[in-house]
Amino acid sequence: MGGLVRGGQLARLLGQWHALPARRRSPDYLALAGAVRGLLTDGRLALGVRLPAERELAEALAISRTTVSAAYRELRDSGHLSSRRGSGSWTTLPEGLRVGASGLWGPHDDPGVIDLSCAAPPAPPELVDAARAAVEDLPAYLSKVGYWPCGLDVLREVVADRYTSRGLPTRPEQILITNGTQHALDLVIRLNVHPGAPVLTESPTYPGALAALAGARARIATHGLGHEGWDAELLLDTLRQTRPRLAYLVPEFQNPTGHLMPVKLREQLPAVAHSAGVDLVIDESFVDMHLFGDGSQMPPPVATFDRHSRVMTIGGLSKPYWGGMRIGWIRAAAPIVQRLAAVRVGVDMASPVLDQLVAVRLLAYGPSVVDARRPGLVARRDTLLRALADRLPEWRVSVPQGGLTLWAELDAPVSSALARAAEAHGVRLAPGPRFGVDGTLERFLRLPFTLPEPELVDAVDRIAAARFDLDRAPERVLYTEQALIA
Repeated sequence: MGGLVRGGQLARLLGQWHALPARRRSPDYLALAGAVRGLLTDGRLALGVRLPAERELAEALAISRTTVSAAYRELRDSGHLSSRRGSGSWTTLPEGLRVGASGLWGPHDDPGVIDLSCAAPPAPPELVDAARAAVEDLPAYLSKVGYWPCGLDVLREVVADRYTSRGLPTRPEQILITNGTQHALDLVIRLNVHPGAPVLTESPTYPGALAALAGARARIATHGLGHEGWDAELLLDTLRQTRPRLAYLVPEFQNPTGHLMPVKLREQLPAVAHSAGVDLVIDESFVDMHLFGDGSQMPPPVATFDRHSRVMTIGGLSKPYWGGMRIGWIRAAAPIVQRLAAVRVGVDMASPVLDQLVAVRLLAYGPSVVDARRPGLVARRDTLLRALADRLPEWRVSVPQGGLTLWAELDAPVSSALARAAEAHGVRLAPGPRFGVDGTLERFLRLPFTLPEPELVDAVDRIAAARFDLDRAPERVLYTEQALIA
């Protein structure tokens, strides 16, 4: 999103802002102010954005200017809006709050709040031993300059060996170590995307990718995923016809749907991308997180079928190991890695040496760390599925083969309203529109299964209560300067 949001744009983001339990006891201006705060909380409305003039928003929402004026005043009082005479009103951050991956929250975790807005597991017990061993490895590097823009050779070798073991021969010079997968994506975008360049993503997709592309001022086009995943013919035809500069795809347990791309489409993608002049960014954040119960094997990496250096694969340690391990990587042709390293020097020079050494030690445990997590993840996934079937049987949820989340189709387009209502019941959610463009996906909700089973059951009970509250909300009544509208 840019520096100015229009009245019609904000109206689409707000959706059914009036469909809140608080409407039974609060005036319209408080409901509107709460809805704007909700957009800031789930990250769909950025900080530093200029909101539309009062009259423009009133016309877009078909309400009185007095209501909008009172809502803006309420937002100024709560610290979410800053107004300057002659300059307009801008979204701000209240003192004492901070921004995180899941929105805004206080300096400390709120007691009693179940956070389902972030899909990340806790650290494995092996991390402590890996960190201790890495400290012992550190002295060998202290007499050197400390900057390795491409990453430590020892870590590049370990990551390259991981790809080779998956059937994709890889040399260390084809690996660039980054500060997490998001950083890897940012570097790829910096190298390949100029303002106004067309980029194709899936819909829904990872919100961090949408934010990075919006920051680069790319023109984002989407390929909608169905209940079975990708429509191969449509996706390939879209690449041929639109010829985007870049296509960002998540073939392994797609975030947030959990879909796994079939082998045939993996084989076709690089060839079609090359003929259309498109570079592919393949996000493998969840590649280690399969939950197969039938002995199935993972399909080969998309880059296995790349004959023309069109595929740049990104991955990292945050999902299979721990979000606090900010180590990621890019696998690409060696000349591309050198170009990425040149871009990287202008951003952050290099990744921390000690963190890279911890990663080396942690990866030395091989698949045992993730294998130990797998039974617990399967149990939590199944517990969440049972709780949803019991308490919210109208919702449609498919069973993912891997990843950390469920993608639930709701019984009505109320995702944003439900997320706001759930806050009053002590549950923090990531509504569907956060994973799409321009306020779409109001019928969907992402639900991670990384918390303990009792918390997941409790969360579903609270969500069901919030959904019941939405059904009991009275019919909308709005006052305008001209008439009473029911």
